[in-house]
Amino acid sequence: MFLVLSTKKLANHFKEQVTVTILIKDKAKDVDITQLQKTLSVAPFVKSIKFISKEEAAETFSKDIGEDFVTFIGTNPLQNAIDLSLKAEYADPDKMQEIKRDLEQHTFVSEVVYDQSLVALIHENVNRIGFITLVFSVLFTFVSVLLINASIRLSIYSKRFIIKTMQLVGATRSFIRRPFIYTNVKLGIFSAFVAITFFSLALFSIIKSYPDFAVLLDATVLTVVFIGVFVMGILISWGSTFFATQRFLNLNTNELYY
Repeated sequence: MFLVLSTKKLANHFKEQVTVTILIKDKAKDVDITQLQKTLSVAPFVKSIKFISKEEAAETFSKDIGEDFVTFIGTNPLQNAIDLSLKAEYADPDKMQEIKRDLEQHTFVSEVVYDQSLVALIHENVNRIGFITLVFSVLFTFVSVLLINASIRLSIYSKRFIIKTMQLVGATRSFIRRPFIYTNVKLGIFSAFVAITFFSLALFSIIKSYPDFAVLLDATVLTVVFIGVFVMGILISWGSTFFATQRFLNLNTNELYY
């Protein structure tokens, strides 16, 4: 359940990490650059914007290579730039190409660059990963229900003679079912609590090792997951117990030996 609810959020997070860089010509006027920044800051497709001067870019590049390349070559060949982070819904190949064309229409813009192969890769795999996650989630849920149901059926099977004895002495079906349902629902709640505890420990361990996954700490999603686990634990335990006891209540005494 958590994987299904979080796949899109995680995909959006990685989409918004793609940077679009607008390279500005050296002859560009400051007023034009400022106006472009103001326009982009209110554009519907922009999540964040940052201006990087050619001096800042040169300083960063020098630190990366461990050498002052400006002093070495005698000039700074880099350009002023504006870095954009797009909102996730605009981070697909077609929309980004359209944004690129619009931005390059400005005469003072030299070029608009971004990692096109990365954008295409993310776009192609988001739906595929979501579908695979959904299939595995459904499969694991189905297997879990079968295992829980089998465990409860075996537990009640071992008490089938007690069930039949209670029925023969006049106990009602609801009275006979009640202690079994109560016990197994209590176990279901305890199991849900244990599952949530281990899940929380695993999630925080992953986030500690991979900080980017902190985006998964969504209060709404986690609340839905935790409540869902408790509800599923109660419903599966109740349903399995009800039908298992009902089966033995419907058998005659001779059939209990088979």
